[in-house]
Amino acid sequence: MWLIARAALLGLSSGGRSVAAPAAVAFSSGSRPWRAVTAAAAVGEFVVDKLPNAPSRLAPAPLAGRLAFAGLAAGFLARREGRNPIAPALVAAAAAVGGSYAGARWRAYAADRHWAALPAALAEDAVTWGLATAAARR
Repeated sequence: MWLIARAALLGLSSGGRSVAAPAAVAFSSGSRPWRAVTAAAAVGEFVVDKLPNAPSRLAPAPLAGRLAFAGLAAGFLARREGRNPIAPALVAAAAAVGGSYAGARWRAYAADRHWAALPAALAEDAVTWGLATAAARR
C-alpha cells in the first residue's frame, strides 16, 4: 500500500484512539519496551474512553495529542520504509483531525438513536484498530 495512504489510515485511527497508530507501528516493528509502553497506553485509553466523564476528543489538548501521536507513528513508519517522514507525518496529523470528528460524530449518532454507549464504543474500537493494523503491516 502506498505510504501516504498508510499514513492517512494511521491518522484516522489516531483520531479514534490516540495511541492506536503508535501501538500498531510498534507491534509491527518496534522493540519490546516500545511494545510494552504502547500496549499499556492502549489499554489505559481503552478503559478511560468508556467512562462517562471521559474528556471530549475535540478539546484542544486531546486533539493536539491525537495529531502528535498520528504524526509520530507515520514518521516512524516512513523511517522504517526508508522514506522521508515529513509528508507522511503531516498527512497523518491532518487525517487525525478527520478521524477525531468522525469518531465524535459516530458516538453522537449512536447516542441520538438511544443505542447503548458501550457497543457503539466497541464498534469504534474495532474500526480504529482495524485501520491501524492494516496501515502498519509490513
